[in-house]
Amino acid sequence: MADFRQEQELKQRGITSFGAYVPRRRLPREAIASAVRWATPSKPGAAKGHRAICSHDEDSITMAVAATRHALDGLGGSGDPGSLFFASTTMPFADRQNAGLIAAAAGLNDAAASADIGGSLKAGVTALRLALEGAGDSLVVAADKRRTKPGSPQELKYGDAAAAFSVGETGLLAEFVCAHAISVDFTDHYRSSGASFDYVLEERWARDEGLSRIIPQAVTGLLEKAGIEATDIAHFVPAGLNPRDASSMAAACGIAAQAIPEEIISKAGDTGCAQPLLSLTLTLQNAGPGELVLLLGYGQGAELILFRTTDRIGNAAPLVGAPAMLADFVEDDNYLRFLSFNGLVEMDWGMRAERDNRTAQSAFFRHRDTVTGFVGGRCTECDTPQFPRTRVCVNPSCRSTGTQVKEPFADKSASVKSFTEDWLALSFSPPLIYGNIRFDGGGVTMLEFSDFAPGEVAVGSPLAMQFRIKDIDPQRGFRRYCWKAVPPRNLDGPRTVPPAKQGTTHHG
Repeated sequence: MADFRQEQELKQRGITSFGAYVPRRRLPREAIASAVRWATPSKPGAAKGHRAICSHDEDSITMAVAATRHALDGLGGSGDPGSLFFASTTMPFADRQNAGLIAAAAGLNDAAASADIGGSLKAGVTALRLALEGAGDSLVVAADKRRTKPGSPQELKYGDAAAAFSVGETGLLAEFVCAHAISVDFTDHYRSSGASFDYVLEERWARDEGLSRIIPQAVTGLLEKAGIEATDIAHFVPAGLNPRDASSMAAACGIAAQAIPEEIISKAGDTGCAQPLLSLTLTLQNAGPGELVLLLGYGQGAELILFRTTDRIGNAAPLVGAPAMLADFVEDDNYLRFLSFNGLVEMDWGMRAERDNRTAQSAFFRHRDTVTGFVGGRCTECDTPQFPRTRVCVNPSCRSTGTQVKEPFADKSASVKSFTEDWLALSFSPPLIYGNIRFDGGGVTMLEFSDFAPGEVAVGSPLAMQFRIKDIDPQRGFRRYCWKAVPPRNLDGPRTVPPAKQGTTHHG
């Protein structure tokens, strides 16, 4: 096999860390099929497994923040990314940089550059290539939350997720060998500006005229550029392809069938821009040193990146990749709730929903560290942490003025001090749960809770912080975000959402 270390050996770039995020909530495909079977019977076998679905307060930005934080955790505090690329076909904002908001919520320095990349499902791989071909430490994150028309084949197929990668020159898990791309204006699906759903063409057309022609051509170009044979590829990560198409494409390219990683679409769905990067996390956690990994992004052409794992690839095992996220889930078979979360059925939320959510942009800008970055304070006189940061120390035995320095709270563990489950207050996933939380190491604040089922919260319950949607202003199209308290992710196996309790309960 050829040696790829050329003149750039002294500054070899590659992957240094990664993180994944798959929403905890999973909708069984059988629940979808059962609900729409009267109108559109599904194909045999199409209703197996689950699709990952965002909660009412999640979107591509909140998922991207979660995945980015996991990637930064993998660096152990040693990274200081100078740029962040965000890839998505479902960005909440058309003219407000989504990547800049993600960078702020993830705690990146204001000096970090940021860019949004979209327009194709291969955008995640494109963003990763741009980072690899650039300079300095970078973060690449891809996320998609694609809405689907009820009863459509895509409703069974799609899913929501995010994956993030850190790119640099030291501590490489996998080194960048080369990349190759081709652009072909082939339309197997599209979504026009302002449209809610993809328009998908016939499956045979997409396979015979698209996949079967474009992917082998792209792979041949990369193999020639790298000077290797298809049989040298140890891992072939095809984007968003079902097992049948992935096997066909590998065979057409001369790549061994065993090079294809474990499929994850049955467990979470086709996650759009995030799919190739999410699958890459799984591949790297199963790879050995010195193995070639070929990553494929597909959509209006193809984008290919070739990696070679290093002797440090064993350090990928404890990182938060697809396996950990897929193993930890809550099964939710309420199809109507899924439709409500995606704005596909109009629920009557009562008079409490009739309020103006106009954002005071000037106040938000002045307090963006608190709201977006979840940064509190620590008194330099008595070492007391507090959130939010104020001019006067909250410690009654101190009360010093002007002694607060910034103290990040997003990564702190916490527990429930007191809480309320309120069935009368407005919530798009009732009941509204909120309360006082106590941070490990000091600090108490009141936050809204999310991802808890009715009756699941208890005093002392462990909590983690997560960036979520606060509310959406339908008149002006602006989304506000904030930090909420959620259950820590774990690997104890699946749970089922218990039936809702009625009435208003208060716990303390």
